[in-house]
Amino acid sequence: MLLLASCGIFSGKEDDETAGWSAQRLYGEAKDAMAGKEWAKAIKYFEKLEARFPYGRFAQQAQLEVAYCQFKEGERALAVAAADRFIKLYPNHANVDYAYYLKGLINFNDLSGFLTNLTTPDMTDRDPKASREAFEAFKEVVTRFPESKYASDSAARMRYLVNALAQHEVHVARYYMKRTAYVAAANRAQYAIQHYPQAPAVEEAMAILVKAYDALGMAELRDAADRVMHKNFPDSVYLKAGGGKKGAPWWRLWDPEW
Repeated sequence: MLLLASCGIFSGKEDDETAGWSAQRLYGEAKDAMAGKEWAKAIKYFEKLEARFPYGRFAQQAQLEVAYCQFKEGERALAVAAADRFIKLYPNHANVDYAYYLKGLINFNDLSGFLTNLTTPDMTDRDPKASREAFEAFKEVVTRFPESKYASDSAARMRYLVNALAQHEVHVARYYMKRTAYVAAANRAQYAIQHYPQAPAVEEAMAILVKAYDALGMAELRDAADRVMHKNFPDSVYLKAGGGKKGAPWWRLWDPEW
């Protein structure tokens, strides 16, 4: 009985400091916590706000703020889930463009490991899923909300992502070439060319495609790809690189790195 009484005493002391707070005060305190970069505290207040006042305008905004705070806390999965939840519940909200933009930012900033390791020896075990999801989120902003204040930055990030994704595909294609997996190399090179036609990495993708077709004995496809290569990249370093017998076609002058 004494133990139970003791538990009751301690339980009574655990009062909720936010009890009786209005929605406006909860929101204000949460924003103050954000200003002080107390992300966990801000999340706690926003979640209390949403639980107590689920139908007010503060609760709607609180969901977006929670996504941002979780992003700053490094909780990418939770942040994306919060942004997706807002988009699903309030597809016509005035700030839904920001929800898409924030989702793009969350995934974009998860790319540090992916983007900074593009030049490492083996990229085949890296999944560019986050970069693709970031691209799609930014695309929503640009296409659905062209007048949004986030549209310009979204478009710039999309261009960056296109180049990074194309470079990743080419890196994987190069990996397959090294291992004489020519069908896989051709497929990855084709994917880069078809999906990222304006990316700088397409030049190398075309060179890989020609060499892969040659290695596979597909002369017609090789010659067609070679014509495209000469037409679009007449001054390409890949057309001039290599050694070998005089007069040999450029695709036989294998790059030592391949």
